[in-house]
Amino acid sequence: MKKILYITISLLAICKLSFAKIGNYEYLNHLDVSLGIGTTGFDLDVSMPVWDIVKVRTGLTYMPKFKYKMRFGMQMGEGDQKIIDENGIPTSKFSRLSGLMKQIVGYDMQDNYIDVTAEPFMTQYKLLVDVTPFKNRNWQLTAGFYLGNRRIGKAYNRTYEMPTLVVVSMYNSIYKNIEENNPMISYRGITINCPDYIRQIILSNGKIGVDMGEFRQTGERYMMEPDNDCMVKANAFVNIFRPYIGFGYSGVTIPQVPKLKLIFDCGLIFWGGRPDIVMHDGVNLSKDVRNVRGQVGRYLDIINKFPVYPVLNIKLSYNIF
Repeated sequence: MKKILYITISLLAICKLSFAKIGNYEYLNHLDVSLGIGTTGFDLDVSMPVWDIVKVRTGLTYMPKFKYKMRFGMQMGEGDQKIIDENGIPTSKFSRLSGLMKQIVGYDMQDNYIDVTAEPFMTQYKLLVDVTPFKNRNWQLTAGFYLGNRRIGKAYNRTYEMPTLVVVSMYNSIYKNIEENNPMISYRGITINCPDYIRQIILSNGKIGVDMGEFRQTGERYMMEPDNDCMVKANAFVNIFRPYIGFGYSGVTIPQVPKLKLIFDCGLIFWGGRPDIVMHDGVNLSKDVRNVRGQVGRYLDIINKFPVYPVLNIKLSYNIF
């Protein structure tokens, strides 16, 4: 994208040297450079008039990486997660199985949830056309497009969740062995001692996973499990080409610096459909799953209703020549 920006600026400079005047109008007669910040992150662009009321603008936007936490609740099998133990004391499936796993492998499941770090990021090239058809030339309408990487974010479990995820992965492997009636229970080549009464408890409780929702086609529950590396991961994808429409205002000047002015941009970047949220097992939450639970479900509801990205930027523009 940097190469595209360099080429575009070079072409504008060549046009300035070669075609500064056509007929009674002067075009390409000045170059503005702008620096700004807003919902697309940090913004850098250059612009030049190509017609009496038309200006071409190109540049880059960079969204600095930031992180926020989401939490996935884990569930064992189906039905009520509360049970009564052998002593008649109310407990949960998770607490009982955690104790059993401590007995079998020496480690327990520390929490019945998984904390995940979400990390959005976005670098884009833009090519926009500003039109000022109004009597007040400070107002402009804008159309064009943004180009960027297809992946715009990722999510992954936090480091302190690894012991729990390892035990969950081991438990699910044990459950699979028991379900298939394997006499020897093993996990990655390690033989695990599992008495008959523990086999029965594990078999009666089912696998451990995160209840994410139901598959749209079959209606079956989607129980997300850790991957082969005992991790939980997801990626967010959008189209590389992203149309844009918007408007702006550039009538705020800085009296002390005549060549400096303040510009406001407002508009919408169109993803070209709903962003894809793809889990480590290949399931696309946006398209394959309905009634997604928890925080992720709330975010998806917003994304599905508004498959656009709002742009609101404030910039300082300086007239180079």
